[in-house]
Amino acid sequence: MSSSAARRRATAPAPDPTPLADRVGHRFADPAVLRRAMAHRSWVAETPGAESNERLEFLGDAVLGWVVADLVYHRFADLPEGALTDLRKSVVNANALAEVAAELDIGAHVLLGKGEDAAGGREKPSILSDAFEAVLGAVYVDGGPRAAYDLVERFVGPRLLDAVDTLDQLDHKSRLQELAVRLGLGAPEYHVTSEGPDHAKRFRAHALVDGRRCGEGDGRSKKTAEQAAAAAAWRTLDAEADRAGPVPPPADPAD
Repeated sequence: MSSSAARRRATAPAPDPTPLADRVGHRFADPAVLRRAMAHRSWVAETPGAESNERLEFLGDAVLGWVVADLVYHRFADLPEGALTDLRKSVVNANALAEVAAELDIGAHVLLGKGEDAAGGREKPSILSDAFEAVLGAVYVDGGPRAAYDLVERFVGPRLLDAVDTLDQLDHKSRLQELAVRLGLGAPEYHVTSEGPDHAKRFRAHALVDGRRCGEGDGRSKKTAEQAAAAAAWRTLDAEADRAGPVPPPADPAD
């Protein structure tokens, strides 16, 4: 048996993309374009003649940028340009898109090479986010701009509402660290736990300052939970500092 034939025989059959299409909410006139969106380059390397999802990913990335820019421009008319940019970045990044991909259970359908699959590729944010962009590209190719816009609006749009509430304090962890150092308490630490299935996991974080649990928060990602915990801890320490009043200066040795 030739080596190429052995590779073809060893490659698992592609899963039926119909359940994924149903979750995406688009009826594909050409189901082959969705199957191509699932073809990671590691699988293509083991499957002679197959085409990877990289061109669809390229297209989907451009479509995503257009739709999110349009959504933030029209939904948040009172925000300045800088805030709109921050809002767009909060949802157009690998971690945020991996969450969307997990919600759609894209990982179960991605075609991976044996090594990548064994290394946990179905849960890697980079692979999941790229696969989501490829799916978006496939929807655009098959259904046009309206279908692609609707997909982004349904699955990315709600995350904009979650993100806009924290735009004025995007980096709570930095604020907490500055306050803790000023109070002589040292750098904060974070303990994070998670619960729920992979496609709907929730994270809970506790912020510890000087060994004391000062705040907690949760979110769809570890980063979001830590930021929420840092915000709560900052409020706790700031209130305590106000009640204690200013720290007196050290006594003059000459007195």
